[in-house]
Amino acid sequence: MQLTPKVKEILSWYESDNAGTKANLARMLMTGKLAGTGKLVILPVDQGFEHGPARSFAKNPDAYHPHYHFQLAIDAGLNAYAAPLGMIEAGAGSFAGAIPLILKVNSANSLATHPDGANQAITGSVKDALRLGCGAIGFTIYPGSDRCYDMMEEIREMAAEAKAHGLVVVIWSYPRGGNISKDGETAYDICAYGAHMAALMGAHIIKVKPPTDVLENKDAKKVYEEMNIPNDSLASRIAHIKQASFAGKRLVVFSGGAAKSSNEILSEIRDIAAGGGDGSIVGRNAFQRPRGEALKLLADIVEIYKAAK
Repeated sequence: MQLTPKVKEILSWYESDNAGTKANLARMLMTGKLAGTGKLVILPVDQGFEHGPARSFAKNPDAYHPHYHFQLAIDAGLNAYAAPLGMIEAGAGSFAGAIPLILKVNSANSLATHPDGANQAITGSVKDALRLGCGAIGFTIYPGSDRCYDMMEEIREMAAEAKAHGLVVVIWSYPRGGNISKDGETAYDICAYGAHMAALMGAHIIKVKPPTDVLENKDAKKVYEEMNIPNDSLASRIAHIKQASFAGKRLVVFSGGAAKSSNEILSEIRDIAAGGGDGSIVGRNAFQRPRGEALKLLADIVEIYKAAK
């Protein structure tokens, strides 16, 4: 596998990592239709934990079968496929070596209440990831939650183990809880803060939601207004998220979010690409569509990133 100059540059950002971790990151960046571009489109299928099977898969019943998602990611030419333990176990043998895998190692469910703050349970391990041939682990933190410190301590320990074994660490950083309002969860000052925290926790790849034009934190708002930090478009807000992620020296991918039309998704992706975002991690907006529609949408997303400078 001949690495492109862009991929070599990205690997140079991760100065403390061993050859195994860099090899797994390189494999992800050199897989699929975006191979060598430095951009990533990833299929995540962890919504069954969060929302339940019918809410996740009834719109496209083929998606109840774990193999469907492996094959969708492969046929779409994506960089990686991310899922919880059982989903990957159900296809690990049939698809061994076919696409880089990210084991999502913590999860929540919508049946539980969170009287002590939003939290997720550990549902997988580094040993599971190694056993299943995964190149990375994925972990969610909820900055702002009263349980966020527990989650930070958990990922610190798991990240150290993962890196020691040559795995990549992907952190989903979704601020919520505490004094953060619902609108504030995607405010661009809060998204930037969440991305920066993920970088500080040692993430190789950071996943956040596309930021809105809301300013949530009153203390941060003063600085944003005084320094005229751009907020006039999604592209400018994406650029700020990248800036907050070690001046762009960490890979940042953006979630696809709630179900929306293809035109809405593609418009958002164009803004993410224009702002210098490193890619997208698109789940329900792909697998809830019929297979043909999903492949067309993913192909269009890939082409947007392929054309990005």
